[in-house]
Amino acid sequence: MQQLYSWLRRHPTTVDTAWALLVLGVSMLSGPAGAGFGNSDGVYVLYTLALAGLMALRRRLPDAALVGGVLIGIFQVAADWTPNVADVVLLVLTYTAAAFGSRWASRTAMAAGLAAGPLAVWRFGATDPNVSQPGQTVLVSVLLSAPFVLCWALGRLTRIRRAYYAELEDRAARLERERDARAKVAVAAERARIARELHDVVAHNVSVMVVQADGAAYVLDGSPEQAKEALATIAATGRQALDEMRRLLGVLRTAEPGAGEYVPQPGVEQLPDLLEQVRGAGLAVDFTLEGRQRPLPRGVELTAYRIVQEALTNVRKHGGPDVRADVHIRFGDGTVDVLVEDDGRGAAAELYEQGGADGQGHGLIGMRERVGMVGGRLDAGPRPGGGFRIRAVLPLKTVTTV
Repeated sequence: MQQLYSWLRRHPTTVDTAWALLVLGVSMLSGPAGAGFGNSDGVYVLYTLALAGLMALRRRLPDAALVGGVLIGIFQVAADWTPNVADVVLLVLTYTAAAFGSRWASRTAMAAGLAAGPLAVWRFGATDPNVSQPGQTVLVSVLLSAPFVLCWALGRLTRIRRAYYAELEDRAARLERERDARAKVAVAAERARIARELHDVVAHNVSVMVVQADGAAYVLDGSPEQAKEALATIAATGRQALDEMRRLLGVLRTAEPGAGEYVPQPGVEQLPDLLEQVRGAGLAVDFTLEGRQRPLPRGVELTAYRIVQEALTNVRKHGGPDVRADVHIRFGDGTVDVLVEDDGRGAAAELYEQGGADGQGHGLIGMRERVGMVGGRLDAGPRPGGGFRIRAVLPLKTVTTV
């Protein structure tokens, strides 16, 4: 049944043609209602065929069908053709003009409907004894115009309903497009977040492993004990990298059973462990914590940790030999400041001015993105006396534990 209804909605002319044939058949069976057709069946046939044709084309050509109906109605009054069964088409054309026609066609249909009653009384009720008094004349005129007015009002309601449904469909389509756009933005943001996490985890740990591997190769023949220590550091760093990777995968698979087994994201409290690992890789690092340490939002915790981690990784990569680094964390009233400085040779200008145009500055890009996501501020550049300096100011909000 639903398929049949959908097919009928897609072929309105077919439906109108079927109704037109029905009206034509009934009109032919009933014949002329009275005098006025010159006792000619041919004139009546042409009249009913014209009305049936207008009904068949009413939704394809609503304005033209209304004009044809008005002309036929005027000619019927002028020729003194008594109303008959086929005139029901005029009511349908009034409805069609109000529902599907243009504005002028709708207004014309309303005016013609209001005039239909008085014209019918004037033309066909002059000899009727029941329509002789002025009050009766007005009443009959109103009653004869009422069907046209009702059809016009029904057509207007149909137009309003169609416009409402069209607006709902358009709104639904826009909401669907917005939903798809938000989904794409969310996917892009998630990909960027995963890329930052992977970069921070892999770049830091792999750089430590490379330094230890080079050291082990250098002292392998002369000092096997130091080589063993370096290899042990490599193994420990590799295991830590695997733990970090598992943690990241656990975040991505939070809906899977066993996701709670993965360790939480690192924060400020894990910085001493990070610094010990860096010192074990041969980089001298001093750490200072100033102010009253307090719980931070998880986003700020992770941002502070990743900034220190990436900054120390850059020191090892670009600082040169015998470089020292200072890490300073200060808890203020409304912010937490993260400062990482070194006395090395610094980094190429494009690493901080051009966002990594040399293909090696993704760490600084990631730091800027992280700081921006928590509403903070990042300054990175060479120090006046040599070396490199990274300072991040992150908003501090006290977390109330229940």
